[in-house]
Amino acid sequence: MTNKRAAKIERMTNETKVWVEIDLDGEGKAEIDTGVPFMDHMLDLFTKHGLFDATIKADGDTYIDDHHTTEDIGIVLGQALKEALGDKKGIKRYGNAFVPMDDTLAQVVIDISNRPHLEFRAEFPTQKVGNFDTELVHEFLWKFALEARMNVHVIVHYGQNTHHMIEAIFKALARAIDDAITKDPRVKGVPSTKGLLT
Repeated sequence: MTNKRAAKIERMTNETKVWVEIDLDGEGKAEIDTGVPFMDHMLDLFTKHGLFDATIKADGDTYIDDHHTTEDIGIVLGQALKEALGDKKGIKRYGNAFVPMDDTLAQVVIDISNRPHLEFRAEFPTQKVGNFDTELVHEFLWKFALEARMNVHVIVHYGQNTHHMIEAIFKALARAIDDAITKDPRVKGVPSTKGLLT
């Protein structure tokens, strides 16, 4: 199928090996194994709420910490999303999603603009969820936005439980992306007065 919106990217460094295969027009099927259990959980949620089919695997230096692996997953996932979108013709371009998670309300707003930026308005009550350093959420999102060439605004309006806050962010990110990449039959070409989003 020539217009299939899918991509496969591999990245290998001295610190990590990351493989991502994604189909943007999927059913939410996920095969996740990153060596970082909390990220496995978040990426599984991301895949299901975005209705992407994705295989995400990583082998990194987690004996040191989860930083390099989490960062590189963000890089490769962003690259795969950008490649899968192709010329972006017909997409809505903008996406917005609110997701409640018990005590938490998170919002993610995106623009698939080729102007990468992360605006991160979230303060987590704890520095760790299990063994996972919560500062890595920002690291992942920044590298993802940079490589996907996407403007990403993350706002946690309120919340008390760190796990709930991060989970709501990943769900809202997926749903905002799903919104933005939806094809609108009224859009002719790319949704930009410049005539391109590259």
